Amino acid sequence: MKTKILMLPLVAVLLLGACKGSGSGYNTDQKVGDTDTARSSGADTSAASKLVKTADMRFKVKDVQQTVENIAALTTKYNGIVMHHQMQATTERSQDVRISNDSVMHITSFTRVADMTVSIPPNHLEDFIIQVARIGLYVNSSKMDIDDKSLEYLSSKLKQGNKAAFVAEQNKRDKNATTELTTKDDLVDSKINNLKIDKAVKLSTLTLSFYQNNGIVKEVVANDDPSAYQLPVHKRFLGALAYGWSLFAELVIGLANAWVFLVLGGVSAWLFIRYYKRKYSILPDTIKS
Repeated sequence: MKTKILMLPLVAVLLLGACKGSGSGYNTDQKVGDTDTARSSGADTSAASKLVKTADMRFKVKDVQQTVENIAALTTKYNGIVMHHQMQATTERSQDVRISNDSVMHITSFTRVADMTVSIPPNHLEDFIIQVARIGLYVNSSKMDIDDKSLEYLSSKLKQGNKAAFVAEQNKRDKNATTELTTKDDLVDSKINNLKIDKAVKLSTLTLSFYQNNGIVKEVVANDDPSAYQLPVHKRFLGALAYGWSLFAELVIGLANAWVFLVLGGVSAWLFIRYYKRKYSILPDTIKS
Protein backbone atom coordinates (compact mmCIF):
# COMPACT_ATOMS: atom_id res chain seq x y z
CA MET A 1 0.00 0.00 0.00
CA LYS A 2 2.82 2.30 0.90
CA THR A 3 4.52 1.49 -2.40
CA LYS A 4 1.44 2.56 -4.39
CA ILE A 5 1.27 5.81 -2.46
CA LEU A 6 4.92 6.58 -3.24
CA MET A 7 4.46 5.81 -6.96
CA LEU A 8 1.68 8.35 -7.44
CA PRO A 9 3.92 11.49 -7.02
CA LEU A 10 6.55 9.93 -9.28
CA VAL A 11 4.02 9.31 -12.04
CA ALA A 12 2.76 12.90 -11.75
CA VAL A 13 6.30 14.30 -12.10
CA LEU A 14 6.94 12.19 -15.21
CA LEU A 15 3.68 13.28 -16.84
CA LEU A 16 4.44 16.94 -16.16
CA GLY A 17 7.91 16.61 -17.66
CA ALA A 18 6.51 14.94 -20.77
CA CYS A 19 4.00 17.73 -21.29
CA LYS A 20 6.71 20.41 -21.00
CA GLY A 21 8.94 18.57 -23.41
CA SER A 22 6.25 18.30 -26.06
CA GLY A 23 5.33 21.98 -25.63
CA SER A 24 8.93 23.14 -26.04
CA GLY A 25 9.27 21.04 -29.15
CA TYR A 26 6.25 22.66 -30.69
CA ASN A 27 7.59 26.15 -29.95
CA THR A 28 10.94 25.26 -31.44
CA ASP A 29 9.34 23.96 -34.62
CA GLN A 30 7.28 27.14 -34.89
CA LYS A 31 10.37 29.38 -34.54
CA VAL A 32 12.24 27.40 -37.16
CA GLY A 33 9.25 27.68 -39.50
CA ASP A 34 9.09 31.45 -39.01
CA THR A 35 12.80 31.76 -39.68
CA ASP A 36 12.55 29.72 -42.86
CA THR A 37 9.65 31.89 -44.03
CA ALA A 38 11.61 35.10 -43.40
CA ARG A 39 14.63 33.73 -45.25
CA SER A 40 12.59 32.56 -48.22
CA SER A 41 10.98 36.01 -48.57
CA GLY A 42 14.35 37.80 -48.36
CA ALA A 43 13.13 40.15 -45.61
CA ASP A 44 15.59 41.76 -43.21
CA THR A 45 13.59 41.98 -40.00
CA SER A 46 16.52 43.58 -38.14
CA ALA A 47 16.94 46.46 -40.62
CA ALA A 48 17.10 49.94 -39.06
CA SER A 49 14.54 52.59 -39.91
CA LYS A 50 15.30 54.61 -43.03
CA LEU A 51 14.78 58.26 -42.08
CA VAL A 52 15.68 60.78 -44.78
CA LYS A 53 16.18 64.37 -43.60
CA THR A 54 15.96 67.36 -45.95
CA ALA A 55 16.00 71.08 -45.18
CA ASP A 56 16.12 74.45 -46.93
CA MET A 57 16.85 78.01 -45.81
CA ARG A 58 16.65 81.49 -47.29
CA PHE A 59 18.38 84.32 -45.47
CA LYS A 60 20.02 87.73 -45.89
CA VAL A 61 23.75 88.25 -45.41
CA LYS A 62 26.17 91.14 -45.31
CA ASP A 63 28.51 89.80 -48.00
CA VAL A 64 27.57 86.92 -50.31
CA GLN A 65 31.14 86.06 -51.29
CA GLN A 66 32.31 85.85 -47.68
CA THR A 67 29.24 83.81 -46.74
CA VAL A 68 30.00 81.25 -49.47
CA GLU A 69 33.49 80.78 -48.05
CA ASN A 70 32.19 80.49 -44.47
CA ILE A 71 29.57 77.88 -45.38
CA ALA A 72 32.14 75.86 -47.34
CA ALA A 73 34.45 75.83 -44.31
CA LEU A 74 31.55 74.94 -41.99
CA THR A 75 30.54 72.06 -44.28
CA THR A 76 34.06 70.64 -44.13
CA LYS A 77 34.03 70.96 -40.34
CA TYR A 78 30.89 68.82 -40.09
CA ASN A 79 32.24 66.21 -42.55
CA GLY A 80 29.79 67.29 -45.25
CA ILE A 81 30.07 67.91 -49.00
CA VAL A 82 29.18 70.95 -51.10
CA MET A 83 27.10 69.43 -53.92
CA HIS A 84 26.11 72.64 -55.75
CA HIS A 85 27.25 76.25 -55.72
CA GLN A 86 26.11 79.13 -57.91
CA MET A 87 26.66 82.86 -57.40
CA GLN A 88 25.20 85.55 -59.67
CA ALA A 89 25.36 89.36 -59.82
CA THR A 90 22.65 91.24 -61.70
CA THR A 91 23.04 94.87 -62.82
CA GLU A 92 20.12 97.03 -61.65
CA ARG A 93 21.16 100.47 -62.99
CA SER A 94 24.26 102.12 -64.47
CA GLN A 95 25.35 105.69 -65.19
CA ASP A 96 28.40 107.40 -66.74
CA VAL A 97 29.71 110.67 -65.27
CA ARG A 98 32.22 112.60 -67.39
CA ILE A 99 35.29 113.69 -65.42
CA SER A 100 37.53 114.75 -68.36
CA ASN A 101 37.63 114.71 -72.14
CA ASP A 102 39.03 111.19 -72.25
CA SER A 103 37.75 109.68 -68.95
CA VAL A 104 34.38 108.89 -67.41
CA MET A 105 33.31 107.38 -64.09
CA HIS A 106 31.11 104.32 -64.65
CA ILE A 107 28.74 103.82 -61.68
CA THR A 108 26.88 100.50 -61.44
CA SER A 109 24.23 99.34 -58.98
CA PHE A 110 24.02 95.53 -58.70
CA THR A 111 22.32 92.73 -56.76
CA ARG A 112 24.26 89.60 -55.76
CA VAL A 113 22.65 86.26 -54.82
CA ALA A 114 23.94 82.73 -54.29
CA ASP A 115 22.55 79.18 -54.09
CA MET A 116 24.26 76.25 -52.39
CA THR A 117 23.32 72.61 -51.84
CA VAL A 118 25.24 70.73 -49.15
CA SER A 119 25.08 67.18 -47.81
CA ILE A 120 25.52 66.86 -44.04
CA PRO A 121 25.48 63.80 -41.76
CA PRO A 122 21.98 63.69 -40.24
CA ASN A 123 23.23 63.76 -36.66
CA HIS A 124 24.87 67.16 -37.36
CA LEU A 125 22.07 68.68 -39.45
CA GLU A 126 20.36 70.65 -36.65
CA ASP A 127 23.66 72.09 -35.40
CA PHE A 128 24.67 72.99 -38.94
CA ILE A 129 21.39 74.87 -39.52
CA ILE A 130 21.89 76.83 -36.29
CA GLN A 131 25.45 77.79 -37.28
CA VAL A 132 24.36 78.89 -40.77
CA ALA A 133 21.57 81.03 -39.28
CA ARG A 134 24.16 82.82 -37.14
CA ILE A 135 26.18 83.70 -40.25
CA GLY A 136 23.28 85.64 -41.82
CA LEU A 137 21.72 88.93 -40.74
CA TYR A 138 18.27 87.33 -40.48
CA VAL A 139 16.44 84.27 -41.81
CA ASN A 140 13.56 84.76 -44.25
CA SER A 141 12.43 81.13 -44.15
CA SER A 142 13.66 77.79 -42.82
CA LYS A 143 12.18 74.31 -43.17
CA MET A 144 13.20 70.74 -42.32
CA ASP A 145 11.39 67.51 -43.30
CA ILE A 146 11.92 63.90 -42.23
CA ASP A 147 10.67 61.23 -44.62
CA ASP A 148 10.46 57.63 -43.40
CA LYS A 149 11.56 55.36 -46.26
CA SER A 150 11.49 52.16 -44.20
CA LEU A 151 8.44 50.61 -45.87
CA GLU A 152 9.59 51.62 -49.34
CA TYR A 153 13.00 50.12 -48.63
CA LEU A 154 11.47 46.88 -47.29
CA SER A 155 9.07 46.63 -50.22
CA SER A 156 11.93 47.03 -52.69
CA LYS A 157 14.00 44.43 -50.88
CA LEU A 158 11.18 41.89 -50.84
CA LYS A 159 10.62 42.44 -54.54
CA GLN A 160 14.32 41.88 -55.13
CA GLY A 161 14.03 38.49 -53.47
CA ASN A 162 10.99 37.56 -55.54
CA LYS A 163 12.63 38.64 -58.78
CA ALA A 164 15.86 36.82 -57.96
CA ALA A 165 13.89 33.63 -57.24
CA PHE A 166 11.99 34.10 -60.50
CA VAL A 167 15.20 34.46 -62.50
CA ALA A 168 16.64 31.35 -60.83
CA GLU A 169 13.48 29.41 -61.68
CA GLN A 170 13.59 30.65 -65.27
CA ASN A 171 17.15 29.35 -65.62
CA LYS A 172 15.96 25.85 -64.67
CA ARG A 173 13.12 25.87 -67.18
CA ASP A 174 12.83 26.95 -70.79
CA LYS A 175 14.30 30.46 -71.02
CA ASN A 176 12.34 33.44 -72.27
CA ALA A 177 15.07 35.97 -73.08
CA THR A 178 12.81 39.02 -73.13
CA THR A 179 11.09 38.23 -69.84
CA GLU A 180 14.37 37.35 -68.14
CA LEU A 181 16.08 40.53 -69.32
CA THR A 182 13.16 42.70 -68.17
CA THR A 183 13.13 40.99 -64.77
CA LYS A 184 16.89 41.47 -64.37
CA ASP A 185 16.59 45.17 -65.28
CA ASP A 186 13.82 45.61 -62.70
CA LEU A 187 16.03 43.87 -60.15
CA VAL A 188 18.87 46.29 -60.88
CA ASP A 189 16.50 49.28 -60.60
CA SER A 190 15.28 48.05 -57.22
CA LYS A 191 18.83 47.67 -55.94
CA ILE A 192 19.81 51.13 -57.20
CA ASN A 193 16.74 52.65 -55.57
CA ASN A 194 17.70 51.09 -52.24
CA LEU A 195 21.27 52.34 -52.62
CA LYS A 196 19.90 55.85 -53.18
CA ILE A 197 17.81 55.54 -50.01
CA ASP A 198 20.88 54.36 -48.07
CA LYS A 199 22.84 57.34 -49.37
CA ALA A 200 20.04 59.78 -48.47
CA VAL A 201 19.90 58.28 -44.97
CA LYS A 202 23.65 58.71 -44.46
CA LEU A 203 23.79 62.28 -45.80
CA SER A 204 21.00 64.83 -45.37
CA THR A 205 20.47 67.44 -48.09
CA LEU A 206 20.31 71.13 -47.17
CA THR A 207 19.43 73.76 -49.81
CA LEU A 208 20.63 77.29 -49.04
CA SER A 209 19.67 80.55 -50.78
CA PHE A 210 21.03 83.89 -49.60
CA TYR A 211 21.41 87.47 -50.84
CA GLN A 212 22.75 90.88 -49.82
CA ASN A 213 21.86 94.58 -50.15
CA ASN A 214 22.39 96.27 -53.52
CA GLY A 215 26.02 97.22 -54.05
CA ILE A 216 27.68 100.17 -55.84
CA VAL A 217 30.81 99.91 -57.97
CA LYS A 218 32.67 103.01 -59.27
CA GLU A 219 35.15 102.64 -62.11
CA VAL A 220 37.17 105.28 -63.97
CA VAL A 221 37.31 104.11 -67.58
CA ALA A 222 38.28 105.59 -70.95
CA ASN A 223 35.60 107.58 -72.74
CA ASP A 224 34.37 105.51 -75.68
CA ASP A 225 32.68 108.50 -77.43
CA PRO A 226 34.97 109.65 -80.31
CA SER A 227 33.33 113.09 -80.44
CA ALA A 228 34.59 113.82 -76.92
CA TYR A 229 38.22 113.75 -78.03
CA GLN A 230 38.72 117.41 -79.27
CA LEU A 231 41.59 119.91 -79.09
CA PRO A 232 41.47 123.03 -76.87
CA VAL A 233 39.75 126.14 -78.24
CA HIS A 234 42.90 128.16 -79.02
CA LYS A 235 44.40 125.23 -80.92
CA ARG A 236 41.16 124.71 -82.81
CA PHE A 237 41.13 128.50 -83.71
CA LEU A 238 44.72 128.44 -84.97
CA GLY A 239 43.90 125.28 -86.86
CA ALA A 240 40.92 127.02 -88.48
CA LEU A 241 43.15 129.95 -89.62
CA ALA A 242 45.68 127.57 -91.05
CA TYR A 243 42.99 125.61 -92.82
CA GLY A 244 41.48 128.84 -94.27
CA TRP A 245 44.88 129.93 -95.58
CA SER A 246 45.37 126.53 -97.13
CA LEU A 247 42.01 126.84 -98.89
CA PHE A 248 42.97 130.31 -100.22
CA ALA A 249 46.30 129.01 -101.42
CA GLU A 250 44.60 126.14 -103.16
CA LEU A 251 42.23 128.62 -104.85
CA VAL A 252 45.13 130.75 -106.12
CA ILE A 253 46.94 127.69 -107.36
CA GLY A 254 43.77 126.51 -109.08
CA LEU A 255 43.41 129.91 -110.81
CA ALA A 256 47.04 129.82 -111.84
CA ASN A 257 46.53 126.43 -113.39
CA ALA A 258 43.60 127.85 -115.39
CA TRP A 259 45.35 131.05 -116.67
CA VAL A 260 44.77 130.12 -120.31
CA PHE A 261 41.05 129.95 -119.78
CA LEU A 262 41.15 133.25 -117.92
CA VAL A 263 42.97 134.99 -120.76
CA LEU A 264 40.63 133.56 -123.38
CA GLY A 265 37.65 134.55 -121.29
CA GLY A 266 38.98 138.08 -120.86
CA VAL A 267 39.64 138.52 -124.60
CA SER A 268 36.21 137.15 -125.48
CA ALA A 269 34.59 139.53 -123.05
CA TRP A 270 36.49 142.52 -124.48
CA LEU A 271 35.52 141.64 -128.05
CA PHE A 272 31.87 141.22 -127.06
CA ILE A 273 31.78 144.57 -125.30
CA ARG A 274 33.41 146.32 -128.25
CA TYR A 275 30.95 144.78 -130.69
CA TYR A 276 28.04 145.76 -128.47
CA LYS A 277 29.16 149.37 -128.27
CA ARG A 278 29.58 149.66 -132.03
CA LYS A 279 26.17 148.20 -132.76
CA TYR A 280 24.23 150.36 -130.39
CA SER A 281 26.23 153.55 -131.17
CA ILE A 282 25.07 153.42 -134.86
CA LEU A 283 21.35 152.98 -134.08
CA PRO A 284 20.70 156.57 -132.76
CA ASP A 285 22.15 158.18 -135.94
CA THR A 286 19.96 155.99 -138.15
CA ILE A 287 16.84 156.99 -136.22
CA LYS A 288 17.64 160.75 -136.57
CA SER A 289 18.03 160.58 -140.31
